[in-house]
Amino acid sequence: MIDKDGGPRRGLVPACGLGPSDVVLVHREALRVLRPDLHSAHVDAYTDGAWPDEALSSYRGVLALAREAVTAGTRSRRDDPGMGIDIDARDDAQFGLLLDLAPYTIHAEGRCEGRTVFVAHDAGTGLWIAVTRAQEAELLARLAAHGIPAAALAAQGR
Repeated sequence: MIDKDGGPRRGLVPACGLGPSDVVLVHREALRVLRPDLHSAHVDAYTDGAWPDEALSSYRGVLALAREAVTAGTRSRRDDPGMGIDIDARDDAQFGLLLDLAPYTIHAEGRCEGRTVFVAHDAGTGLWIAVTRAQEAELLARLAAHGIPAAALAAQGR
């Protein structure tokens, strides 16, 4: 995949052996690195189990976003109230909701120039990102600062 600026993107997935807290961290750091490129994002307000306590406030917040979008006329009243809730990644509060929910949701997605660059699904067991070389280096440095080795990510196309 090539970005508009000509920079290639490489698909990455978490490698085996990460503990649950590390998986959450990888999701969140990947989103932080990708944030400047995210033109659109959405999240489903569903998880395979119960939402962890740390995510409950964001769960309520994202459902409120969906209700606001219905009121504003930008979301159909017929839409499932918890599916495909749009997130403005430029808005700190909305991006915070995505950060909190992405590691636990059944589906979250971020796009850059019409191309998917972030997919999280199956309540944290699935993650795929597409990063430039600079973003990959930044992500690996962020993870290393938390004691997560570079081997925690493996290359994978999509």
